[in-house]
Amino acid sequence: MTEQINNCIAALKAGNLILYPTDTVWGIGCDATNPEAVKKVYALKQREDSKALICLAANQAMLERHVKEVPDAAYDIMDLATKPTTIVFDEPQGLAENLIASDNTIAIRVASDKFCQYLINKFGKPIVSTSANVSGIPTPKQFNEISPEILKGVDYVVNLPDENKNPSTSSIIKLSNDGQVKVIRE
Repeated sequence: MTEQINNCIAALKAGNLILYPTDTVWGIGCDATNPEAVKKVYALKQREDSKALICLAANQAMLERHVKEVPDAAYDIMDLATKPTTIVFDEPQGLAENLIASDNTIAIRVASDKFCQYLINKFGKPIVSTSANVSGIPTPKQFNEISPEILKGVDYVVNLPDENKNPSTSSIIKLSNDGQVKVIRE
């Protein structure tokens, strides 16, 4: 696994795209602070860059570095969630501009699986995580469902077995600094 991590980090540092297993489905990833790398993700997914992408953080400390103010409710949600839960926060900081939604929000999830936590921790900054499909095409549940177009479009593919036997996308909850809570995806 160390070789996989090192190869991912080399690709990420070079501004390249990786295909990697996450705590939900297989994801296309890049350095979340590099606007050129983020552009490559939008191009590969054939997606408008007005549709924000999710980022993964290794832990709450990393999350706190990239969101101006983490509402108290976010910690409760992270502690109590029974499935991977992405939270949309107001006022992101230190991330690629083209990753931030037009309303100045960012969707971030603290990764819950060991591989992602280790990779992101060692990389030292958040990584984009978006499903490994072209926009509008169903999300692949397992590695063998990922299209050749996506496989060819990334620079490095992690060689790990499908750990997650029943993968699904994360829940998404929007937490505004004014205390509003909105469920975007259950």
